[in-house]
Amino acid sequence: MALLRRSIIELCASDHKSNPQALDSWLKNKTSEVYFDWITNDQLIKFVVEQGEVIAGFGMATADGEVLLNYVLPDFRFNGVSKLVLAKIERSLINRGIEEAQLWSTETAHAFYRSRGWVDRGAPEMENGMRSYPMSKSLGSES
Repeated sequence: MALLRRSIIELCASDHKSNPQALDSWLKNKTSEVYFDWITNDQLIKFVVEQGEVIAGFGMATADGEVLLNYVLPDFRFNGVSKLVLAKIERSLINRGIEEAQLWSTETAHAFYRSRGWVDRGAPEMENGMRSYPMSKSLGSES
C-alpha cells in the first residue's frame, strides 16, 4: 500500500500539484482494506515486480482489458519496473484473448504509455484539477 501512496504523492506531483482535494480524491481508495479486496479478487489481474526483497512495482487490470493500476516505488523509477509491470499485464490480456486494452493515463505517465505503443482515444478529461487521458492499445490476436 505504501508503494501506491508514495508513487502518487512523490512521482505524480505535477498531476495533483499538492492540491489537498486532488490528492485526497486520488488516495481515498488506497487503503489497506481496499488493497486486500483487490489482491483477493480473482476477477482482477495483478502483478508485482520485486527488486531483491522489495516490491518495486504493482499493476492491476480487469479481465476484459482495462489497465487500472501501474505504480512504481519512487526509489525504483526509471529502472524498467513500470515497463515490466505493463508488459506482464499486456501478456496476460493477450493470453486471455483480449485484442484491445484501455486505460486512463495521468499527465505524468502519458508520454510513457505513448512510448509503449498506446494511443489517445479521445480528448483528456479534467477531474479535481487533474488531466486524465483515455488511451488504448491494440494487442492483436497473439497467443
